Amino acid sequence: MLLWLTEFLSNFYHAFHVFQYLTLRAILASLTAFLISLLLGPRLIRSLSHHQIGQSIRHNGPQAHLNKAGTPTMGGSLILIAIVLTTLLWASLSNQSIWIVLIAIIGFGLIGFVDDYLKLILKNSKGLAPRWKYFWQSVLGLGIACTLYKSATFPIETQLLIPFCKNLLIPLGVFYIPWVYLVLVGSSNAVNLTDGLDGLAILPTVLVGGALGIFAYLTGNVTYAKYLVIPFIPGVGEIVVICGAIVGAGLGFLWFNTYPAQIFMGDVGALGLGAALGSIAVVIRQELVLLIMGGVFVLETVSVILQVVSFKLIGKRIFRMAPIHHHFELKGWPEPRVIVRFWIITVILVLFGLATLKLR
Repeated sequence: MLLWLTEFLSNFYHAFHVFQYLTLRAILASLTAFLISLLLGPRLIRSLSHHQIGQSIRHNGPQAHLNKAGTPTMGGSLILIAIVLTTLLWASLSNQSIWIVLIAIIGFGLIGFVDDYLKLILKNSKGLAPRWKYFWQSVLGLGIACTLYKSATFPIETQLLIPFCKNLLIPLGVFYIPWVYLVLVGSSNAVNLTDGLDGLAILPTVLVGGALGIFAYLTGNVTYAKYLVIPFIPGVGEIVVICGAIVGAGLGFLWFNTYPAQIFMGDVGALGLGAALGSIAVVIRQELVLLIMGGVFVLETVSVILQVVSFKLIGKRIFRMAPIHHHFELKGWPEPRVIVRFWIITVILVLFGLATLKLR
C-alpha cells in the first residue's frame, strides 16, 4: 500500500523513488513490524490477562515451570498481525511469492489459533485433535506445493539446490510436490516443538528469517547471483521485505517473551512462523540451507521422534524428557542457560549456512 503510494508520489517528487529499493523497504518493514509489536504488546498482555487466557502447565513436566501457569498466551497472533500488516504496507502485492508466503503464514497460523482457542478459551485440554491438525496442515501444504509446481516458469523453481556444490541442481519433477509439503509441515511443527522455554523459539526464528532474507535478496538480483554462482530467480528478491518483517516482529515480541516471559506465542505463532520459514526457503530454493541454519529446530524434532520410537520399541527413553530442551532442564541446567546456549548454537549454524553462498 505504501509502496503504491510512493510510486504515485514519485511522479511528482523524484525523491520518492528511493522507496523502490528493496534494501530500504526491508529495513522499513523491520522497523514497522517492531513498532507494531512493541506498541500493541502491552495492550494484548492486559487483554489476555483480563480474560484469563493463560498457559496451562503439565504436572509431569519440569517443576520449575509450574510458576508459569496463567501466563498470557496466544501472543503469536501479535507477531503474525505485525508481519502481515507490514508486508501489505511495504511489499509489492503483484508478486506471487509474497502471496504464497502470506497464505502459508495466515493458514498455518489459523490452525494454531483454533488449537489455542479450544484449549485456552473453551477449556478443551486436548485442543484440536492431532489428526485434524495434520489434515489441515496437509491440505495447506499440498495446496501451496501444487500452486508453486503449476506456476513454475523456470527449471530452477522445481530443482533441488545442493549447498557447497557449484551448479549441482537435482530436478525433482513431480516429486517437488511431496518435497514442498514435507518442508512446510515439517518446519511448522519443528518451530512448535521448540517453543517450550521463554524466548527459545523466537530468536532462532528471527536469526534464520534474517539470513533467508539475505539469500532472497541475492537470489533475486541477477548481478549478485552471477557473481556468487547461485541460481537467479526473478522476483524472489521481494521476499526480503517479509523477512525484514519477521525480524522486526520477532524482536518486538521477544521484548515481552524474554525470561521471565510476560507472554507466550502459543501454537498460533509457532505454527505460523514455522510455515513462514519453510515457505520462504521453498520459494528461494534453499530448503537444505534452512535445514542447516534451523538446526536447533531439527534437533528438537529429532529428539521427540527418537524418544517415541525408543519407548515403543524397547520400552526405554533416551532422554529424561523430550523435546531435548527439557532434558537439559532436568539435568540441572537453569532455564536461561538452556535458552542462551541454544541461541548461540543457532548463531553458529546461521553463519555456517551463509557460508554456503561462497564456499562452492
